[in-house]
Amino acid sequence: MVTTLDKGCYLVNGEVIIPDDHEASAALASKGYSDTTRDEARQNTIAYGILKEHNTSGNMDKLCIKFDKLTSHDITYVGIIQTARASGLEKFPIPYVLTNCHNSLCAVGGTINEDDHMFGLTAAQKYGGIYVPPHQAVIHQFAREMLACGGNMILGSDSHTRYGALGTMAIGEGGPELVKQLLGQTYDVDMPGVVAIYLEGEPKKGVGPQDVALAIIGKVFGDGFVKNKVMEFVGPGVKNLSADFRIGVDVMTTETTCLSSIWQTDEEIKDFYEIHGRAGDYKELKPGNVAYYDSLVKVDLSSINPMIAMPFHPSNVYEIAEVNRNAADILRDVEKRAKVSFGDKVDYSLTSKLKDGKFIVDQGIIAGCAGGGFENICAAADILKGHFIGNDRFTLSVYPASTPIFMEVVKNGAAAAILETGAILKTAFCGPCFGAGDTPANNAFSIRHSTRNFPNREGSKVQNGQVASVALMDARSIAATAANQGVLTPATEFDGELKKYKYHFDSEIYKNRVFDSRGKADPSVELQLGPNIKDWPEMVELPENLILKVVSEIHDPVTTTDELIPSGETSSYRSNPLGLAEFTLSRKDPEYVGRAKEVYAQEVKRRQNVDLNETSDEIASVVKTLKETYPDVSSKNTGIGSTIFAVKPGDGSAREQAASCQKVLGGWANIANEYATKRYRSNLINWGMLPFLIDGEDLPFKNLDYIFFPGIRKAVENKDSQIKAFAVKDNTLKEFTLRLGDLTDDERQIILDGCLINYNRV
Repeated sequence: MVTTLDKGCYLVNGEVIIPDDHEASAALASKGYSDTTRDEARQNTIAYGILKEHNTSGNMDKLCIKFDKLTSHDITYVGIIQTARASGLEKFPIPYVLTNCHNSLCAVGGTINEDDHMFGLTAAQKYGGIYVPPHQAVIHQFAREMLACGGNMILGSDSHTRYGALGTMAIGEGGPELVKQLLGQTYDVDMPGVVAIYLEGEPKKGVGPQDVALAIIGKVFGDGFVKNKVMEFVGPGVKNLSADFRIGVDVMTTETTCLSSIWQTDEEIKDFYEIHGRAGDYKELKPGNVAYYDSLVKVDLSSINPMIAMPFHPSNVYEIAEVNRNAADILRDVEKRAKVSFGDKVDYSLTSKLKDGKFIVDQGIIAGCAGGGFENICAAADILKGHFIGNDRFTLSVYPASTPIFMEVVKNGAAAAILETGAILKTAFCGPCFGAGDTPANNAFSIRHSTRNFPNREGSKVQNGQVASVALMDARSIAATAANQGVLTPATEFDGELKKYKYHFDSEIYKNRVFDSRGKADPSVELQLGPNIKDWPEMVELPENLILKVVSEIHDPVTTTDELIPSGETSSYRSNPLGLAEFTLSRKDPEYVGRAKEVYAQEVKRRQNVDLNETSDEIASVVKTLKETYPDVSSKNTGIGSTIFAVKPGDGSAREQAASCQKVLGGWANIANEYATKRYRSNLINWGMLPFLIDGEDLPFKNLDYIFFPGIRKAVENKDSQIKAFAVKDNTLKEFTLRLGDLTDDERQIILDGCLINYNRV
């Protein structure tokens, strides 16, 4: 059971919870802590101590963080380095690891994937970084094995940058935030709230880390309970979890929309560092004798059963046993939810998966930063041993998260046990998580120990009538289902032994293959630029006024980054800003790109000093209406661009391209009721886009309307909290108000300059 306390509380001696109510003072006094104030106790969380150590502002309310290390993969690092180069990068100032785990297969787009890899290798040589070749390790497993240090902070350009279980506070952000670190700038954020994730009890046999993670996500995602906060894992139950188990829970905290995570550490984590030859990097972390948390999530580990997150979100959580009892009703509910996202664009049915009352799935995947850990694979092998997965539709693929893990499961026999069943063992690769590997057949149902199951992901191309249904489960229950030849089965029904395997890390694998400059840059190295690697197009500063056309209006409850810029084959174009932009919203609103480009064509004319009246008949009509109230509007002071409305955009990946693709197509803003994550809003800002907020979905404008923002530049300069706007309709102006939310001075200047690249050139 997972329960929440939506108010502050004290944690005494790491175990006793005291709610912050009228009885708190007496309860603290009874424990001998009557003199401890709330403010003092706030400073006793693990998170506060780490943030204070990395804050350069001198103000713990307004943090300016410098990280210890950076990490990226092969669909983010090219754009990051190209952006930093445009701003004068000469050397990586801190360790920066470039992994190659997303476009590892080099299977799409001709030579361009391997061209990116060669760019990464030469960049690591030129600027003094670390380069991990394809198939060696997924980004987060390499970071766990080789980068994490107790008390450190790591910034990554992948949203699942989470190493809290090892005592490292890690944050996943869009590429521009890494650019800032490369240029000696800071990560600026208000002091986040800290939520205690209080663990008690011990998991029952067959329950794995994904089960615990999904139970937490299912409880806290819907109401944003931990949104943009730090999840701090404490309590007596922590000691009952292995390092691998903690890591498996920790990586999934991203799906709660929290900012970061941190765990108390102990001998189990000390052993992890010793096994990996880095005993000196361990640091014992625990809250002070009295620590104050802004709220609490209590997790009774012993009460959690095998879970499944049904399509199309990690928070759509059920117990597997409940699905088996009520499959028809639950599947129909998923079909109804799908209707919200897909409409009538695809013939979507799940009830056909029921055969003789049993729910039959088509595919199992154990992979990546969440599923590919040593203990997950060994447990799956124990459950599968002596069974076979059948020769019908069901398939099973297992991807160890790193080559050292792969070698160890070969040595201890787990690999043989898996392969004997008919399953396939593959190299370290993130593709199954985002649709670039093991894409299932149309209308197939895949169960995966990976991180996400959003719509328009994992191979779905709804516009082409193609859809894949992905559910998230733990490796143990996936193995139990595979042993049952595709009949959905919780691992608690496995009555055999789950052994405890000793892990031996072979560091020679990385020593013999990974390029590590050890921080030494070699300026003589020339970057190897493939034909698909393009510089960012020129971007202009924010004009005095803006005319924006609404070119997409999305009323789904949440719009994911996979819908803003699809994953899968588009990953090959992440080094080509204009090429990638052609895919923007292609699986959600295929009219978007054409509409945005039409508007941008008028802006190009405007920049060439063409009179606004001569750009297009549509713009001329808008300008005629504007001039009745604002006679000074002209091509010299008024820009033309596009915007989109979405209720809650930006859930999911940290990919900056969700914003940058809109920008290179002439986008100047998003309008939303709220932003799903800080990282998406930061991406908008770093690409010079205005992150407008509006209350409610009863909008004063509709799709294809024009909106005029008089004096928008001055409003940003003056730090106006309310932004005046006009919907231009039927030759009239309808005034309404938007909000920009809190912006730092630097963020305002980035918007004024037009993007982070321009900001750093000024």
